[in-house]
Amino acid sequence: MKTKQPSTQHNIHSAYMHFERQQWANLRDNVALTLSEYNLKQLQGINESLSTQEVIDIYLPLSRLLNLYVKAQQYRHTVRDKFLKSSNENVPYIIGIAGSVAVGKSTTARILQALLSHWPEHPKVALVTTDGFLRPNQELVARNLMHKKGFPESFDIKALVDFVAAIKSGEAHVSAPLYSHLTYDILPEQSICVEKPDIVILEGLNVLQTAINYPNHPDRIFVSDFVDFSIFVDAETHLLKEWYIQRFLKFREGAFTDPNAYFHSYSKMSEEEATVIAGKIWDEINGVNLQENIRPTRNRANLILKKATNHQVSSVKLRK
Repeated sequence: MKTKQPSTQHNIHSAYMHFERQQWANLRDNVALTLSEYNLKQLQGINESLSTQEVIDIYLPLSRLLNLYVKAQQYRHTVRDKFLKSSNENVPYIIGIAGSVAVGKSTTARILQALLSHWPEHPKVALVTTDGFLRPNQELVARNLMHKKGFPESFDIKALVDFVAAIKSGEAHVSAPLYSHLTYDILPEQSICVEKPDIVILEGLNVLQTAINYPNHPDRIFVSDFVDFSIFVDAETHLLKEWYIQRFLKFREGAFTDPNAYFHSYSKMSEEEATVIAGKIWDEINGVNLQENIRPTRNRANLILKKATNHQVSSVKLRK
């Protein structure tokens, strides 16, 4: 008598392969962890506890996959040069990391930068955040957009696209503005220079956004057009709000105490007052931006990391 197999019909048309945490962890294939406990401590975000096990289970398999993708692209370049009977320099492989405020994009980016730079095929890995392409506060005030900081219209999308296009065209030195979370503004006359890396990790809210988000952008070319592999870091909305408030309270006790901090006044509030303010900011700004502009781009990603409590990744989806 045959055993009836569970139906998988609902997954037939899915664009993604779904992996529970342990299934994904098994794909590490004995890749060694090259980071120490001290290294991991330096990489984690202000509101996250990054365990060695998390790196082993989630990020080592991901770095292995990305290494294979980069090697495949490098091989394609070799084939192209053989066809053209020429020798062209390889252009950087661009990895985009998108997701909500407070989801842990920056930590994911830093971990991947550290892990990928240890692979012999691509030791030079640059990390750039799209925060540097926010319009300066003075301009946001003039445009009445300070209450929409992080929304598509608050970015200089042309400058961001030009930056990514220059990297992808193989330019030797490409500069990007720097943003300070302390002053909550662009740092005048300061920049980061990207100099022919093997990989560029581009992290930000808007990495996967398109014409829907920028209807007035004349060139109709967007950051996602230059990204070779994209990752969306996801979590349930109630967790994101909780993490945002927790992070806000930690900033209140730390960075906000600096007299030069844009939010210095919040450091003088009670924890109860600060919690109410943080919840209001989430509800009126970050939560709205998530629903309207960020989460709709999730299914454009090549890979989705789904987080559960304590910022632990519970499952992974990889585009077929």
